[in-house]
Amino acid sequence: MSALQDFFNRLLGRGKTETPVSPPAPPADSPDEPAQIVTLKVLALIYDPILDAASGEKLSQRMNWNRPEDLETAFASELTEVSGGMARIQIVQRVEVNEFPELIDGFRYTPAAYLDVLRGVTPPHKPTDIDYQKILSRHNILQRVGRGEIDEVWIFGFPYAGLYESTMGGKGAFWCNAPILKNTQTCPRRFVIMGFNYERGVGEMMESFGHRAESILAKTFESLSGETNLWLRFVRYDKIAPGKAEVGTIHFAPNSERDYDWNNPRKVLSFCDNWYAFPDLSGPGRMVNASEWGNGDIRLHHRWWFKHIPHVAGRQNGIHNNWWWYIMDANNVGK
Repeated sequence: MSALQDFFNRLLGRGKTETPVSPPAPPADSPDEPAQIVTLKVLALIYDPILDAASGEKLSQRMNWNRPEDLETAFASELTEVSGGMARIQIVQRVEVNEFPELIDGFRYTPAAYLDVLRGVTPPHKPTDIDYQKILSRHNILQRVGRGEIDEVWIFGFPYAGLYESTMGGKGAFWCNAPILKNTQTCPRRFVIMGFNYERGVGEMMESFGHRAESILAKTFESLSGETNLWLRFVRYDKIAPGKAEVGTIHFAPNSERDYDWNNPRKVLSFCDNWYAFPDLSGPGRMVNASEWGNGDIRLHHRWWFKHIPHVAGRQNGIHNNWWWYIMDANNVGK
């Protein structure tokens, strides 16, 4: 099995030997089917515990971390820009939960216990995972998604809050950089819950969203093989496809030799520029290195990567030439 196919299988959350189920016949191709803007209606949940009841001081204030509202605004603007206007965010409700969330074994940090973890006095509690079922129930998420009031949820948390970068639920849900949310199949629509850490910045938010994109596009293209699987072509990098690098993955730039190797000065031949002319991928390659994508800056690399994702009119092999249509709404996979 090739390194590219192994990468593809990992994005789909399956083992190397699993055989994909035969999909239904794809929709008819079209050279000029319009590229559609997708606007996500988002419920934002902000876990910012109050550490001192008398003063009302919050965790983000005590630690001088980012304001979730600022991250939310900057990230939404970033998505619209890098998608060429195809991706829009509408925050339909923002709920601040001023407490520590419950973990899957019922444990909940106290302010003193959590601060001891940050200081290194005690280790983080295990198991570390947040109780998603409690969140789904408390905020009526399945019902609200089913009624079309919201499309997905963004949860802003903190170190050791136990959040996945992304996870998917609903009828027909699939691996989205994490296991499928349990007990959500009664919801008639797929939905994603993004997990963001307000200790970090927009670059890390882009990383989380990039892994979501990788999972959704792997699923979108899973029935195609060879040169028709343009997603596997998009993610080629020199280490696994010498002389045939294209854009690479969120972790591997065209010349990367290991994870997060975004500051490598080594020049390699890449055909990344062709993706700006999509669907015409016939142009010549050129030598590139880290100076193209920000010399190691996480946010600049991810902006560069996202800007190469196709967002034009047309459909080929049953798949829209605007890949943001799938990234933003997993319900569009297979349509």
